Amino acid sequence: MGFRFLTLIKPFMGVIPEVASPDRKVAFNQKVLWTVITLLIFLVLSQVPLYGIMSSDSSDPLYWMRVILASNRGTLMEFGITPIITSGMIMQLLAGVQIISVDQSLREDNALFSGAQKLFAMLITFGSATVAVMTGQYGDTKSLGAGICLLLIIQLFVAGVIVILLDEMLQKGYGLGSGINLFIATNICEDIVWKSLSPLTINSGKGPEFEGAIIAVFHLLFARSNKFKAIFEALTRSNLPNLTNLAATVLVFAVVIYLQGFRVEIPVKSARSRGHRASFPIKLFYTSNMPIMLQSALASQVFMISQLLYRRFPDNLLVKLIGVWEPYKGSSQFFPTSGLAYYMTPPRQFTSTLKDPIHFVLYVGYMLAACALLSRAWLDISGSGPREVARQLRDQQIVIVGHREGSMYKELKRIIPTAATVGGVIIGILSISADLLGAIGSGTGILLAVTIIYNYFEAFANERAEQGGLGVAGM
Repeated sequence: MGFRFLTLIKPFMGVIPEVASPDRKVAFNQKVLWTVITLLIFLVLSQVPLYGIMSSDSSDPLYWMRVILASNRGTLMEFGITPIITSGMIMQLLAGVQIISVDQSLREDNALFSGAQKLFAMLITFGSATVAVMTGQYGDTKSLGAGICLLLIIQLFVAGVIVILLDEMLQKGYGLGSGINLFIATNICEDIVWKSLSPLTINSGKGPEFEGAIIAVFHLLFARSNKFKAIFEALTRSNLPNLTNLAATVLVFAVVIYLQGFRVEIPVKSARSRGHRASFPIKLFYTSNMPIMLQSALASQVFMISQLLYRRFPDNLLVKLIGVWEPYKGSSQFFPTSGLAYYMTPPRQFTSTLKDPIHFVLYVGYMLAACALLSRAWLDISGSGPREVARQLRDQQIVIVGHREGSMYKELKRIIPTAATVGGVIIGILSISADLLGAIGSGTGILLAVTIIYNYFEAFANERAEQGGLGVAGM
């Protein structure tokens, strides 16, 4: 059944755009160059507005997903990496539960599987663009006209294909890491830098204030006669980013980086060459940022569907149980005020936990359970569970010191699922803490950014070591 499905992709392989694999190993300097070029293209696409839109001031249905989508509303990056993530997760899930059978040792299967992911991503891009335009997200379709509607769909589709190809280019070895991680980290860091150094002024009733937390400190010190009140306001202002938010962001960054160093070193040896020993590390964050990414994707889908249903059927009891949505403080953006969606959102500030402790308790329970369960589930979906790791070690003729080849699975089963579960719970705790402390960019965003940046540092170190001939040869 699986091979028959992949065979259906063969006729489309000739028309699916593809980045050719490099015919030789790409030098480290060239990888850095291509990574920077990819990043610049993404930043340009994120700032170029869609031509022909009439309005984008209504409530944003993708508001809750922007942090993990690397998207920017009203620009060519309207959908960001949504098609790539959606297509990849669906295909990985189907392959993980063996609905689609893929033999990773066969080059043809790998090519067809990759082609299927790209084809689905392109179809998702086209479908999302069509739905967004036809549902009036950029203005009434009758006012826009058929020509502008078609032009908007073409712009979104072409931009989506460019993002797919940029991601493929990096993954095939021309650059470092993947486009998905690069775009997510850039989008989050851009938000943090902007809210720290933004020169825009906003009049909140106390006179003009700078949006950026750092710039606001100097402005308040010069503008206020009472310097202590100026510093207190810079630390605690609630309507704009403040120094406490910035300090919380730095603290969460430091804690995550510190915890990245926690690992269990399993001693291993080669069955081919005596005396050749090494260690096989099992990190505390064994599944990296996948638990929080999957949890955020799950919650965002619930929020989007709930908001759309409430707009259409505001008096339906079942719809209200899923979520009641109201605009927040006169803004056009809707937030849940009751229902399932409300209990899946973090408290807006620390004092909110005292006003509604039931919301806080249920939210904490949901976050910890979701991150732990999704982290464990990812082991089976991604093929990184103890059984698969034991098979990989056997194929490389590597055994765990003090264990026979047949008992390696039991040892790995004792460690890997525990690391995945505990790591998922800790990531959930860090995300909750970051939200309560008011960290800039949300707890989910910061965790994604830190883990991605840390992985990039490791990639840089490995590339530099290989370039300098310091890499450790595989056993």
